Amino acid sequence: MDRLEKLCAEKGLRMTEQRRVIARVLSGSDDHPDAEELHKRANAVDKNISLATVYRTVKLFEEYGIIESHDFGDGRARYEEVPDEHHDHLIDVKSGKVIEFHNEEIERLQEEVARAHGYRLVDHRLELYAVPIDDKDHD
Repeated sequence: MDRLEKLCAEKGLRMTEQRRVIARVLSGSDDHPDAEELHKRANAVDKNISLATVYRTVKLFEEYGIIESHDFGDGRARYEEVPDEHHDHLIDVKSGKVIEFHNEEIERLQEEVARAHGYRLVDHRLELYAVPIDDKDHD
């Protein structure tokens, strides 16, 4: 059983075979696939998995706090497992590549900004949108 399947079991979520396939596909993803890409990957394992099943399953997984949804500016919800440790995202706007990173200085600055305005930071998401440095079209 992979990590996502274990999380589903711990949260008492009934696992059908199709949900198991989708959970395994998500666990095996090193990118942030959208529903269409998840469907393509899951359908390669089980031809009976419909796009509607994928949409219902990711919605359910999200409601149970098992996965997170992101919109990286392309209008599509992209999914990843809820991480064990916080990370932020750098998105290449040309290729759509998503790079996960963690930077202690950025984390500290965010805490300072919240405190300076009289708040205690409880959560945040940071997404940086960029183009490669050698991309002359965006200088």
